[in-house]
Amino acid sequence: MMENKSPTIADVAQQAEVSTATVSRCLNQPDKVKPEVRERISKAIKDLDYVPSGAARALASRRTYTIGAVVPTIDNAIFSETIQHLQSGLTQANYTLLLANSGYSLDEELREVRSLLSRGIDGIVLVGEMHRPEVFAAIEQQKIPYVNLWTYNPDSQYSCIGFDHIKAGNHLAEHLIDLNHKEFGIISGFQEDNDRALLRYRGIRQSLERAGLNIPESRIIQCRYSVEQANISLHQLLDKHPEITAVVCGNDVLAIGALSAARERNISVPEQLSITGFDNMEIIPFLSPALTTVNAPSRRMGSHAAEYILKQIENKSLDVERLELNAELIIRDTTGQAQK
Repeated sequence: MMENKSPTIADVAQQAEVSTATVSRCLNQPDKVKPEVRERISKAIKDLDYVPSGAARALASRRTYTIGAVVPTIDNAIFSETIQHLQSGLTQANYTLLLANSGYSLDEELREVRSLLSRGIDGIVLVGEMHRPEVFAAIEQQKIPYVNLWTYNPDSQYSCIGFDHIKAGNHLAEHLIDLNHKEFGIISGFQEDNDRALLRYRGIRQSLERAGLNIPESRIIQCRYSVEQANISLHQLLDKHPEITAVVCGNDVLAIGALSAARERNISVPEQLSITGFDNMEIIPFLSPALTTVNAPSRRMGSHAAEYILKQIENKSLDVERLELNAELIIRDTTGQAQK
């Protein structure tokens, strides 16, 4: 039995009544082809069920039209939003996103970065500024565009798009201090290998110390980013320190766990206990009470990252750019005046 022959680029060109060079240009640089011609070629590709050869495209253009990204987790909707907008920007330029998950492990991140680089990616996106030295060395050896998301450091030697976590931590603590809170607890994500968690914590401590408030280590708990773990952590904090009137949580997931523990203890929020989160996940405004949090610009980070990577590829440059986005404090119903 004779197998059906797969359609070729020549078949597409013939059906669209253009040259094979025009089809190739439409696939690789669609913005350089007239819209009506792009439409004819797209229709021919669809009608013929033509699949371009990635190897052939890479050989002709010296690109693979793929971008790699490694994120700590895809469980958190905040990272998912960033990836969604990164992918959307890349798709418009006919690039494919290859995604890997490090599980908040720098060693696993290194392994995933090496794996992505071995596939000949044209650029790479990572989260945070804390990475193994081998990661930087491997990327620099490939001479491809690279950007850190979710962080902003004006002195970084690498491109970054994000916000100042210390400043955001300052704003949270200062808001609670303005409400006359003096007895604080902190539920943080694990700070080892996570510069974002560490910097937020430093920002909180910085503002408390400026206000003359000391927070002992027994009032600080680090745990996994888990509702269950945060629930347990708040119980532990209040068992040891019932005098606490405000708890600052490292992200919204931890804050949801803290809110559930407060309900279990019949503690009124915010009348008896104020609780803050971080990220402004989509569900947060619909909680009861609605959570006071920091709005992390997750979508804008993804969109800006796509623009940066594509610009560097197009210009064949490795320019370092640092873009600071605003992370505003959003005051809702879980914070109120201290009553003790």
